[in-house]
Amino acid sequence: MDAFKTHGAFSWSELMTADPGQAALFYGPLFGWSFDHMDLPGGQYLVVKVGETAVAGMMAWPDPAQPMASAWNCYVTVDDVDTALARCQALGGTVQMPAMDIPKVGRMACIRDPQGASVNIITYLPRNE
Repeated sequence: MDAFKTHGAFSWSELMTADPGQAALFYGPLFGWSFDHMDLPGGQYLVVKVGETAVAGMMAWPDPAQPMASAWNCYVTVDDVDTALARCQALGGTVQMPAMDIPKVGRMACIRDPQGASVNIITYLPRNE
């Protein structure tokens, strides 16, 4: 199974924290992770790698003026983000963050289930294999 292509598969984890660099100094030695650095419009993104495989990411909170608790978030692959958003709402869930395109990655959104749990959904662009 390819988690980046399989509808319903957990496919990515992401840490949002005040200081991704400090987080990397902790998690790198703890798990043997290495990191690739990507410059994005909102700041630097650290791609977490196990060997040569990218498995997760780390980034600073989007708005430093409104700090959040540091937390790991997960992504579930869907065939089509917009269709999944409509289905989420039909099932009683809500859209926490509307769909947005991430250059060179895909289209994502954040939803909340009727019990209040949040999860990110994503449709990836075709990957270079």
